[in-house]
Amino acid sequence: MTPDIITRIEGHAGIISLNRSSALHALTLDMVHAMTEALLKWKTSRKVKCVIIDHAEGRGFCAGGDIAFLRESALKDGKDGRQFFHDEYQLNHLLFTYPKPVVAFMDGITMGGGVGISQPARFRVATENTRFAMPETGIGLFPDVGGGWYLSRLEGRVGQFLALTGTRVAGSGCLELGLATHYLPSEALADAKARIAAEDIERIDGILGTLSATPPPSKIVETLFDINRHFASDRFEDILISLEGDDSGWAMKELATLRSKSPQTCKVALRQLAEGAAFTEFADNMAMEYRIGSRVLLRPDFAEGVRAVIVDKDNEPKCDPATPEGVTDELLDAIFAALPAKEEWKPL
Repeated sequence: MTPDIITRIEGHAGIISLNRSSALHALTLDMVHAMTEALLKWKTSRKVKCVIIDHAEGRGFCAGGDIAFLRESALKDGKDGRQFFHDEYQLNHLLFTYPKPVVAFMDGITMGGGVGISQPARFRVATENTRFAMPETGIGLFPDVGGGWYLSRLEGRVGQFLALTGTRVAGSGCLELGLATHYLPSEALADAKARIAAEDIERIDGILGTLSATPPPSKIVETLFDINRHFASDRFEDILISLEGDDSGWAMKELATLRSKSPQTCKVALRQLAEGAAFTEFADNMAMEYRIGSRVLLRPDFAEGVRAVIVDKDNEPKCDPATPEGVTDELLDAIFAALPAKEEWKPL
């Protein structure tokens, strides 16, 4: 058992606390395995009637996955990286299908892998500290861990906007968009957790509702009209053309943001959300994302994107292909193609 995950039972609640504050609680493979082990154990336990997921200390909630580990794997044969995706996606699916109520406290940075362990929860609590994002287009990856399912089901085209731009959403915006079910001030969280662990699980919604506060106005909600207008197409080139025809400050800012992203990742994300919206089973979405992950991990843009954004921090990745036009339908088909039967992802 890794010290980066703390598991315990308080009252009738099984509590999983992320404890890797030096990396903003970014998930390692050992952390994924520890969480999965606890959830499987508690699934049939009579003592545990609900599950709480939070972070132990420091800035949280979870900044994503272990990007350094993934890049190291990508620079070799990708085997360890594929294993990480495989097992992380099994954890995501386990949470999505969990038979007991799960409460995720997104009190802080909630990105990438942090989204994957919070969005499946029945109750998702945002605070004034919440900063939600799927920033993968900036490093040549894609909005995985269920992004194809969750983002495609948001109002209008805001999911596509978040997938392409990696925009950070505050706690108030998370509540407005449905990414969070409740908004609590951070000083109320300890009380909320104690009451959830002590009172009847049928009271969880009521407990969170009683302790909720009115959030400040949401900035992203104010831009929904522009988002729906400019991000209406599933064709990346159309989105760029639409933004180019608008000389407003907002449009110019978002256009510059998209120009800085991996064209391959942007096109992958749009197709991912289009296909994800059509699935009726979450497992089918995760199987699709595993196929994508297995391919893009070894594509040039991932290792280069991590180098530019995280390692060297020059923020000048040399994407390959360098233009949207260079990302052909044939390349996308290859990225989304089925894997050999023995390599396909399956839930636990």
